[in-house]
Amino acid sequence: MKTTLTLIALTLAATAAQAESIILGAGYKDFSNSNGDDQATFSLEYQHRPFHEATRFSAGLGASLTFDTAGDTHIAAGLVGIYSFSDRWFAELSVMPGYFKASDNDNNLGGNFQIRSLLGVGYSLDNGNAISLAVTHFSNASTDSFNPGVNAVFLRYHIRF
Repeated sequence: MKTTLTLIALTLAATAAQAESIILGAGYKDFSNSNGDDQATFSLEYQHRPFHEATRFSAGLGASLTFDTAGDTHIAAGLVGIYSFSDRWFAELSVMPGYFKASDNDNNLGGNFQIRSLLGVGYSLDNGNAISLAVTHFSNASTDSFNPGVNAVFLRYHIRF
């Protein structure tokens, strides 16, 4: 009986790791430039099924839309990596280059090309969905002479299907 339950749990965990996800996030962003308007920020992200899976690590493609209360927006696509610590806990890393539109000059990040990097830790729920806490950084990777960057922290809800 115990072996059967263990096999069922491992199968469910593997299925959840392979699922596509829609991720909703809410947080706060802090501009490195002192003229920037720090504010609430929101994100919508899609993560496709992984194209590579190992024992605990999976890699896939994703897309992200981030916007804030001032009207700044960033749309991007890139790589997502997930590392499972156990059947419940995981770490997430993503790099997504994309297009950034500042609402005003105070929130200018040095150009429209910005790369979003994300590092998060999450917990899978009984229903297969998950919650996570993530930090992000936006930068133009010095492709422009002005590169102040912006950091944010998000509480995120992952809807897996």
